[in-house]
Amino acid sequence: MFGRDSAEGYQGIIPGIRIKTLAAGERTLMAKFLLKGGSALPAHSHPYEQTGYLVSGMLRLYIAEEPRELGPGDSWCVPSGVAHRADALADCVALEIFSPAREDYLKYLRPEDVS
Repeated sequence: MFGRDSAEGYQGIIPGIRIKTLAAGERTLMAKFLLKGGSALPAHSHPYEQTGYLVSGMLRLYIAEEPRELGPGDSWCVPSGVAHRADALADCVALEIFSPAREDYLKYLRPEDVS
């Protein structure tokens, strides 16, 4: 699968946070998140390992209640089942890879963006 990013197709999941799935395979899925400065992703956990990369902005990420302030070029990994949350300190763009692939995020994959 090849993906092509575009400005279209992002969907709001909570106030200030939008998502678009960029590519998905049998074992992994990559999504792009746009976070508005001041928005917050509430604490949650899931059975997926989650590896992320901050493209732009400033983010305070809590993994198992350990906070880290992250800037462009920083990355992280959230183990499966571990609670995490985030506060966008500025407008952010983040890439996230999930393993196994999140079936619930396939709905954010636009057929016109992949081949």
